[in-house]
Amino acid sequence: MTTLRELFSSECKFVAGAASPDQIPRYFLQEVAFIGRSNVGKSSLINALTRQKDCARISKTPGCTRQINFFTLANKISLVDLPGYGYATTSREMRRSWDHLILNYLLERPNLRRVFLLIDSRHGIKKNDEEIMEILDNSAVMYQVILTKIDKIKNEASIEDLMKSQIANHAAAHPVIISTSSKKTLGIQEIREEIWRFI
Repeated sequence: MTTLRELFSSECKFVAGAASPDQIPRYFLQEVAFIGRSNVGKSSLINALTRQKDCARISKTPGCTRQINFFTLANKISLVDLPGYGYATTSREMRRSWDHLILNYLLERPNLRRVFLLIDSRHGIKKNDEEIMEILDNSAVMYQVILTKIDKIKNEASIEDLMKSQIANHAAAHPVIISTSSKKTLGIQEIREEIWRFI
């Protein structure tokens, strides 16, 4: 049995990238996926979780991740980095392509154990976040809200309370919200513990 410490001390290996549904690899491990608006801090969070600065690519340009990236830890579980959504200057055609890719993955992946929905604590839940939540609710895909960049706000408790009230009526939403800061590693251990439960 792999311990939590062993799992997150192992190398984070890139397995595959999928820019279209037909490129999505066949499932062979349990998976957890990370999704959120562009520039919400997905790559930084994945790198903080794995203790590797270059596991997931970090870009200063929103909308840079244009494919689904699959990583493995200790050949026990897959971490899946989904393309960011909601970047305003992305072309309509590209947005449709990305949406199709994301939805195909979310709705056709039986080994997907948890979706971590990242929400920027400074901005809260936006319309496109609500759309993703509704899709996950209707498809019975369990997701958990992760507040990012919590170190950049002063009223953490009130933001968490607001999030709890907003997700209360979402059937597939996990009731526990995790507040994080990749920069200060806040909340990182809590997410590791959630992931470890699925191996």
